Amino acid sequence: MTDTTTAPDQQARDVLGRIAAEESDIVPHLLVLAELIDDQWHVRSPGGPVVEAVLGSGQDFQDRLARQLAERYEASAQDAVGRLRVKRLLQAFRGLETLERQPSDSRAVLMRLLADQETHYNPGQLVQIAELESAEGRELPGAFVALIRRTHLLGWRPGMDVLDPLVDRLADPVVNPGEAWADAALTDLAGLGEDWRRLVAHAGTATAARPSAKWDRTGQALVDTVGPDAVRTRLAPWLRLVGRPRTRPLIDTGQAGESFDPYNATVLRGLVWLLPLLPPHPETARTLGALVEASLRKVAGLGPVNPKVANAAALALARIDSEAALAELARLGTRVTYKGTRKLLDTALDTRAEEKGLSREEVEELAVPAYGLTEVGRTEQALGETTAVLEVHGPKAVLSWRNAAGKPVKSVPAAVRRDHADELKELKAAVKDIDKMLTAQSERLDRQFLARRTWAYAAWRERCVDHPLVGTLARRLLWTVDGTTVGHADGELRTLDDTPVTEGTEVTLWHPVGHSPDEIVAWRDWLERHGVTQPFKQAHREVYLLTDAERTTDTYSNRFAAHVLRQHQFHSLTAVRGWHNKLRLAVDDEAPPAVRELPRWGLRAEYWIEGEGGDDHLDITESGSFLRLRTDQVRFYPLDAPPNSAHCYGGEYRMHLRDGAAPVDPLPLTAIPPLVLSEVLRDVDLFVGVASVGNDPTWQDGGPGGRFREYWTSYGFAELNQSAQTRRALLQRLIPRLAIADRCTFEGRFLHVRGERHTYKIHLGSSNILMTPDDRYLCIVPGSNPSAPQAGYLPYEGDRMLALILSKAMLLAKDTEITDPTILSQL
Repeated sequence: MTDTTTAPDQQARDVLGRIAAEESDIVPHLLVLAELIDDQWHVRSPGGPVVEAVLGSGQDFQDRLARQLAERYEASAQDAVGRLRVKRLLQAFRGLETLERQPSDSRAVLMRLLADQETHYNPGQLVQIAELESAEGRELPGAFVALIRRTHLLGWRPGMDVLDPLVDRLADPVVNPGEAWADAALTDLAGLGEDWRRLVAHAGTATAARPSAKWDRTGQALVDTVGPDAVRTRLAPWLRLVGRPRTRPLIDTGQAGESFDPYNATVLRGLVWLLPLLPPHPETARTLGALVEASLRKVAGLGPVNPKVANAAALALARIDSEAALAELARLGTRVTYKGTRKLLDTALDTRAEEKGLSREEVEELAVPAYGLTEVGRTEQALGETTAVLEVHGPKAVLSWRNAAGKPVKSVPAAVRRDHADELKELKAAVKDIDKMLTAQSERLDRQFLARRTWAYAAWRERCVDHPLVGTLARRLLWTVDGTTVGHADGELRTLDDTPVTEGTEVTLWHPVGHSPDEIVAWRDWLERHGVTQPFKQAHREVYLLTDAERTTDTYSNRFAAHVLRQHQFHSLTAVRGWHNKLRLAVDDEAPPAVRELPRWGLRAEYWIEGEGGDDHLDITESGSFLRLRTDQVRFYPLDAPPNSAHCYGGEYRMHLRDGAAPVDPLPLTAIPPLVLSEVLRDVDLFVGVASVGNDPTWQDGGPGGRFREYWTSYGFAELNQSAQTRRALLQRLIPRLAIADRCTFEGRFLHVRGERHTYKIHLGSSNILMTPDDRYLCIVPGSNPSAPQAGYLPYEGDRMLALILSKAMLLAKDTEITDPTILSQL
């Protein structure tokens, strides 16, 4: 007897016999067939004759089948795949129309079934159902109303205007259920008065890009009626839920199901517009900043989840005149990479700078709050007999507790939770705010190398080294005061020989370019002696000098050409480092190279790239963008030179000239200031080092079709680039201090680790591993052993590859203690 689970044709014949007999329990057999044919019910599939047989059966049988499928759908509430399968069966058998004709209980099931879609293909059916329900005196369910609204807003088929009169009549619910924030709002609104309903309904009229004066006046009157404090305390919890997963996921929507409900997005924009009408409050700014980030979360194949809401929140922050709002604008200005929202943030910060008569950089510095810190990186707050201690440790804020006797307490005392709930809430919020701001300020300071920023000594002390928050970063960096390099240790600015420096005139951020190797090594020793971990690479920063090959090519560098990079990771990295890039789509179009503009130097750096592949669906995302890029030259042009572009699939870059303009040649690399050259090449090295497919430990087979085997091998075990050479030098200093020192040796590109089972060669550029005796590849996926011991003191933060190599070395030195079955199977 043939196994029906592997024979679609036989299963289809079985189902046809059951249809002919009009059996009552046919649904399970249909679902088995649906799985076998992957829900393909078209004429050429084994399911085609089944569809014809159902449609040719008696009406009673069709009605009964539709009801049974609807019941199965209801029973599959927690099974999205099962719900989608039943829905496709109903569509194939025209069961949706059958349910519409049946009594109200079946129609209720139909409405619940339809409501789980993002949009409905048949707007006329929605109108018909609504009219039948109205004629029988019933209100439409909120989820079905949400479907009608989404279909009206998103539907692209002809005839959608039939929904216009219906949508105009649908005043309730005021927000569409199905999203966490909207469900919370509807629950709250059920217990509030009509004034609140009118306020939220007004938010739903926010259909323009910006609020008009008339909209603001109406909103202000409604806010005053409800009460400004009540509005703030009610809206903030709703907005904090934005971006959470849907309370009941939509089916058959792809990535679009992860976006915000379009009707609710309009309401959200209106709610956000109301916040600047309230008295300023730190919680308001904090909520808006979080909303910007939640709305710009990237969804594969979709992009930012909802820039419309993000832009509304950015505009609201710009309209609030408070230090907290300015701080959020400054923080977001260093973090947001989405072009439209970034432009709004830049405009807001530039406007504030103009109003205050300051530079943009000064406004960003002055905007950083202390978050309650009373000294650099620390504050204490008495809460009854308990003392809360908030301290900054490296990149994180830590909240700890001491009892009346001064002894540490592991958790928040019950008395604090009971008697000081508001203060506790603010302290916990400060911890989160500090963590976010530390990241933003670290990135801002890292970008000062190319900003040619100088400070007056007194202003620098106030805004940087003595600032309660920024000081935790600035005191771990090296600075140049009137030509003398200084660091901060033991409460003072000190020179290399620890002589205190107490005054000065002009300050700049120190960079190793232009300093001798001996001096750089001496400062590295100084930092280590004083136990200073820098927030990013500075004393250990790579310096990229011109090579003989680059002197020969003259106007371009091939140092980082011919690499294969993961496009979306590359795209994110370029944005973080201040570059402009355009995703390569598999279309007949052109795109510029990745560009970093350097206005302070009058220069533009370009990294030439092209889409990789394209003939295979494995090279393209569902949205049509290349998964991978192939890299080419790095070039420099005058800032105002016409732009270059090339076809997305590859080909020669051409300069676009207008109005008879003459082409502009790239600049000789010898004419580029050494600091600029070094920092640009360092960025490009970062892009390659992080985004290269050669870093993927699972690609020893060469990836899709094995096409990248040669590149993966050459990259994964290649000669060390500048960044890896710096890492090697640091590891040579760190390894001798570790317990595994006697098991480690360095040989060329590799760290050799002697275990009990094998000796392992860890490549210092990619962290890929080869095992003796025959150089077999060992695949260890990052994160497979998160509890691996740490290496202790490191001179800087943020080098993921350094930490990965150390964790692998410590793991493999004790290879008899490894328990991970995936690793053991390779040993």
